[in-house]
Amino acid sequence: MARTRSLAWAQLKIGILAAGALALATMLILAVGGQGGFSWQRYALKTTFTNVQGLKSGAVVRVAGVEVGKVTRVEFVEAAVEVTLEVNNAMQERITEHSRATIGSLSLLGEPIIEVTPSAEGRRLVDGDFIQSVRPAGQISDVAEGATQSLEQARLMLEDLRAGRGTVGKLFTDDALYRDIQGFVDAAENVATTISRGEGTIGLLAKDPAAYRQLNASLANLQEMTRRINAGEGSLGRLMNDEALAQSLTAATGSFERISGRLEKGEGTAGKLLTDQQLYDRINELMGRVDAVVASLEKGQGTAGRLLHDAQLYENMNTTITEARSLLADIRKDPRRYLNVRVSIF
Repeated sequence: MARTRSLAWAQLKIGILAAGALALATMLILAVGGQGGFSWQRYALKTTFTNVQGLKSGAVVRVAGVEVGKVTRVEFVEAAVEVTLEVNNAMQERITEHSRATIGSLSLLGEPIIEVTPSAEGRRLVDGDFIQSVRPAGQISDVAEGATQSLEQARLMLEDLRAGRGTVGKLFTDDALYRDIQGFVDAAENVATTISRGEGTIGLLAKDPAAYRQLNASLANLQEMTRRINAGEGSLGRLMNDEALAQSLTAATGSFERISGRLEKGEGTAGKLLTDQQLYDRINELMGRVDAVVASLEKGQGTAGRLLHDAQLYENMNTTITEARSLLADIRKDPRRYLNVRVSIF
């Protein structure tokens, strides 16, 4: 009986030692595994993705390329996928509200992992907080989709070229457009040849030193004129640089604006002429009467009209005036002949 008890106790000690060794080995594996240490040394963060690309529980979590934790849960929340991360407590000072989580891979074709960008700014995230996620750039699926779209666009472009649509398509298929372009190229070549020979205005300018000197002299004169204007010389220079003249022009402009305002308000004679309808009607009526008088004169009506049109009346009046002038001349020469006054007293 004592032997049986001793054997049972020995077996129990062996079992306890084996369990302890197994637990210790598990703890050492977790500690050396590089995924954030023990469970009490990690804190949980959450993020959401529209597509986790095969991410599973147990996937590696990296911060700036360093393994700091692992994925503990992947589950659907409404239309998105919520991912729970456990990260080493030492990363709290590097993971803030400005950090971003994205899905990466261990290698080009490896299993997906979580990449977290570190940040030293903003509030530190604590246990249970959400870290904002971003869509990973340069994924193989994106590259394949982009390549597919590019190939489709290239195919459509080739179809347009073959059908002769667009400028390039017409260039490939339209003989008339090709001939026009060829003619344009030939004309440009002829112009270049003419210029190189010194023919024409541009050719002379390129080949003739005298033409170059004249152009240079004109530019020098223009530069001198600009300098004089900037220096305030001449009328144009004074107009641009004389403050008193500018003030005078400003004052004149202001006076003109005031006059225009008074005219629009109907003030003064000119303003009334512009705005008073009754005065306008009276002037219009007066001009109508003047037109009627002029028409009567042109028709020879009345004394003035007959005077303008009747040659005999004009000659009679001219004769009468001539005789009156002769009579006045005789009276001045011999007044006694015409002024004989007799006085009798009785």
